[in-house]
Amino acid sequence: MSKISDEEILSKIKNDKTADQGFALLMEKYQEKTYWQIRRILLDHENTNDVMQNTFIKVWKNINKFRSDSRLYTWIYRIATNEAISFIKSNKSKYCLSIDEMSEDFGEQLQSDVHFDGTTIQRKLQLAIATLPNRQKMVFNMRYFDAMSYQDIADVIGVSIGTLKASYHIAAKKIELFLKEN
Repeated sequence: MSKISDEEILSKIKNDKTADQGFALLMEKYQEKTYWQIRRILLDHENTNDVMQNTFIKVWKNINKFRSDSRLYTWIYRIATNEAISFIKSNKSKYCLSIDEMSEDFGEQLQSDVHFDGTTIQRKLQLAIATLPNRQKMVFNMRYFDAMSYQDIADVIGVSIGTLKASYHIAAKKIELFLKEN
């Protein structure tokens, strides 16, 4: 990840002469992190790339509206999450399967995915996460995989820290139960 600070990136982006360079630095710093955040929501590599592209187009178009009252990545994360949710809503039939259909489909998808090289337990964990409701899935992913603070998650999702802690706890219990049963 780039060692350049968010302030330096934003300064370059706001200068017409260095805007492209600044955005390239932003991409270098946050592209991979954003990819995996979206990927954990959508699961599919191709769809993730499409949503990520839309995310960074929105970031580019709206970067001058960024107020710096949150961290830059939190703002990007929120855009990426909203884009992923919008994608799911627009492709609802693909994402609204029974748990059995989803488990079977998702298991096959993970095994054939060249971008996923996880162990059996990682596949089972991803399968367990896939069974969670969207909000619990997002909270669990942000906390467990991205090690985000509850405050940062609250900034992304827009709910209280108490609600997030409860969502995370419930999600963790559901995952634990799923793993014990499977």
